[in-house]
Amino acid sequence: MTVFKSCATALATLLISAAALAASIDVGGAKIEDSADVQGAKLQLNGAGIRYKAIFKVYAIALYAGKKFASAEELAGTPGNKRISMTMLREIDTNDLGKAFTRGFEDNSPKNEMSKMIPGLMKMSQIFSDQKKMVAGDVVLLDWIAGTGMVVSVKGKPQGEPFKEIEFFNAMSRIWIGNIPADAKLKDTLLGKTS
Repeated sequence: MTVFKSCATALATLLISAAALAASIDVGGAKIEDSADVQGAKLQLNGAGIRYKAIFKVYAIALYAGKKFASAEELAGTPGNKRISMTMLREIDTNDLGKAFTRGFEDNSPKNEMSKMIPGLMKMSQIFSDQKKMVAGDVVLLDWIAGTGMVVSVKGKPQGEPFKEIEFFNAMSRIWIGNIPADAKLKDTLLGKTS
């Protein structure tokens, strides 16, 4: 009977482990969960992919929301908490990352909105310049928390005060899923259009 119980316990543990493994996917060596808990709200993975610069993998990125979305406009219109998660796949200079974000903002924001975004961009720029560099495995989370704002966490630590404007979070998401995305193939993957 004891052997039976031991086997049953081992089998149950194996099944639980297999279920846990099925709850994440590998994206360029980064473990991406198929759901995320943001301040008590369970969010589902919409899509994940790799941002390349030339032939080099820079980071794995994943987008989460309370329901599936197929465009930047649908994400913006989705109420509740949301998450953009980036896992570095190589060492990068954070000044370069900050410049790329600013370019993405400029490419995907109407000119009349850009002036409103400058204080937020300056704040983001400071967050990244404080980091100096990031290495493979470092994670940046951009969490939109309803009623609080966008909380930026780097390497597991919240950075400064939340960004209060939802427009800023929406502009951040457009870097990857806007009309002029950083990478068109990555945009399709994040929007669930390709595997």
